Amino acid sequence: MSPDRSEQTVVPASLPRRADRRVSWAADATAMRYVTEIKAMPRGRKPDGEHALSNAERQARCRARRLTQLLPAKPRTRHPTDRRSRPQRWDDAIFELLALQAEYADWLSALPDSLRASPTAEALEAIVDLDLTALADVKPPRGYGRD
Repeated sequence: MSPDRSEQTVVPASLPRRADRRVSWAADATAMRYVTEIKAMPRGRKPDGEHALSNAERQARCRARRLTQLLPAKPRTRHPTDRRSRPQRWDDAIFELLALQAEYADWLSALPDSLRASPTAEALEAIVDLDLTALADVKPPRGYGRD
């Protein structure tokens, strides 16, 4: 004798069926999330006054706040003082000019023939033709009766 299927699957009426349990759980989860109410996240701060500030008002308030804030004390950087005497600085400047003139002469001699008539070549020739030996011969006064 084979038992009937109807006899084997007797479910008490007090227990809900599986499909009914899923539906009731989903309804509870939806109710817990407050889906029916519209609650958007707040956007920024609440305005201080009756209405929100315009861009110009916000900018003016920011500028005024920056003017009232104290700037941090920044240490003043001091550049090293040139301790050389004037005659020493004169001699160093003449030496630098003569070195530059020699570099420009090398540049002029290395120019290709196609650039010999260019404005660059003319400027280099003007620098090389300067007579800086006259400046090198000048000795500035030492001052305070030390001449």
